Amino acid sequence: MLIPKKVEAALNAHLTLEMAAIYHYLSVASWCDSNGYEGSAAFYYKQSAEEQVHFMKFFNYINQVGGHAHVPELKKPGTVFKSILETCQKSLEAENKVTQSIYKLIETSRKENDHATEAFLKFFVDEQLEEEMQFTRLIDRIKLIGGGPQSLYYIDKELEKLANAKPEDSAE
Repeated sequence: MLIPKKVEAALNAHLTLEMAAIYHYLSVASWCDSNGYEGSAAFYYKQSAEEQVHFMKFFNYINQVGGHAHVPELKKPGTVFKSILETCQKSLEAENKVTQSIYKLIETSRKENDHATEAFLKFFVDEQLEEEMQFTRLIDRIKLIGGGPQSLYYIDKELEKLANAKPEDSAE
C-alpha cells in the first residue's frame, strides 16, 4: 500500500510536534530535578519516554506504508519555569497542539480516502484525550490546594505516584 503524498507530508509535519514534546518533557524534568521536585521529575521523564514511543510509532508507520519519514529540525525548548503549575500549563498547551494536529491528520486522511491512516490515528485520539484530561486535573488540583511548601510537596508526591503507576493504574 502506498500512502498518499498529502498524508505523508502531513504525518512528517506532525513528527515535529511529537519530537518537540519529547524535548519539552525532558526540559521540564531537568528543571524539576534541579529544583528538588524529584517526583515531578520522574513524572516528566516518563512523559518524555512515552512521547518517544509515540514519535517512533508515527515514524515507523510512515515508512511501513511506503512513505519516507523525516527527522524533524527543532528549536530548543524553554528551560526555566516559574512553578510546577506553569509546567503543567505549558504541557497542556503542548498537548492541545498535538491533539489539533492529529485531528487535522484525520481530516487529511479522510479527504485522501486513506482509511488505514485514519484507523492508525484512532489510538492517538484516545491517547490525547487521556493526556489533556490528566494535565487539566493536575492544574485544577494545584489551583485548589495553592502553592505553599506543603502543597508543593503534596503535588510532587502525586506526580511521583503517576510516574510509578502501571498503565492500567494510570486512569486517574
